[in-house]
Amino acid sequence: MSTATLTNLLEFLYGTLTPSNMRWLGEHLIEQAEKSEEIKPYTMEEINAMIEESERDFEAGRCYSTEEVLQMCEAEISQMQIA
Repeated sequence: MSTATLTNLLEFLYGTLTPSNMRWLGEHLIEQAEKSEEIKPYTMEEINAMIEESERDFEAGRCYSTEEVLQMCEAEISQMQIA
């Protein structure tokens, strides 16, 4: 996002938020920024290991077909509607 866009957003927020809303938003933005910094991308070695594990699971039959997944979803939705 460009600096100009961010500046416009900031000016809009200054004009529309109360001081308590600004503090609340600031706290949540800081919290999210800290969480985002903790996220590290996978290495190619990790990705390849996950692919190999998935292939072993598939070969061993430890997987579901699309139809099975849809049936499980429909059953779960039915249970939620009953509750």
